[in-house]
Amino acid sequence: MFSKSVTQQPLLLSLVLLSLVSCEKTDAIEKTADLPSIQDVPEVALKKLSTKKIYFGHQSVGNDILDGVVKITAKEALPPIRIVESDNPEVFDQAVWAHSPIGVNGDPFSKIKAFKDNIQKGIGDKADMAFVKFCFWDIRSFTDIDRVFRNYKDTIDGLKREFPKVTFVHFTVPLMSHSTSLTAKIRRMLGRKIGFDEDNIKRNELNKLILNEYAGKEPVVDIALYESTLPDGTRTSFTKGTGRYYYLASAYTDDGGHLNAEARIRAAEQVLIKLARVADGMP
Repeated sequence: MFSKSVTQQPLLLSLVLLSLVSCEKTDAIEKTADLPSIQDVPEVALKKLSTKKIYFGHQSVGNDILDGVVKITAKEALPPIRIVESDNPEVFDQAVWAHSPIGVNGDPFSKIKAFKDNIQKGIGDKADMAFVKFCFWDIRSFTDIDRVFRNYKDTIDGLKREFPKVTFVHFTVPLMSHSTSLTAKIRRMLGRKIGFDEDNIKRNELNKLILNEYAGKEPVVDIALYESTLPDGTRTSFTKGTGRYYYLASAYTDDGGHLNAEARIRAAEQVLIKLARVADGMP
């Protein structure tokens, strides 16, 4: 009897592992509204966007988005946008989408401060729009997101008072992909923590603060929404406890964090749609 039980244990373990592999989908999905198309944006709005003076403070995913802007502008024959890497106020003497790296990855407060410094050194006197985007690596499981959000909100509130002619656009935090390795599946089944899951939970929580504060009242570019929405309108997510949390779709990344060629164009399309609406005075 004892030997039969021992013999059955490897078989039982194999069945459990097989069920984990067979039942786990690459992307758990949730139905959501389809994203708009650049074809639906009035040409007058896109032309207005091309005449604006824009400043964008960012790091690597920002470069992915801008690469997508260049590609989709050419592909769709959109009004050309002059993109320049600079934080020199002089480049804002004419229409431009200027951008520059700010702060240090892993330190969201350094990015908020660097963005504020750049706006105050002359950009705020000339720009029509300005925005800062955090990196996925700025927000981790140990990040005090309430402190980050308060610092961001207080900084933007101060800049809005100081430069009332500038429209400050808000960005949600980019996400990372969801591990579907056998080890990750087993750890989740056993209720053990996975670092990347915990990081994405914190990013989702900060994004909720941003959306609750600004969505419907001020322009918000929801990068996290774009990164987690598949072409068929479903949204990649996972659950933990009673919460549902979104993550970067595996089809949109080659390294788990940065956007691949397809995702760059998809994200850039949504960014252009939102900014064109802002340029045309729409919400």
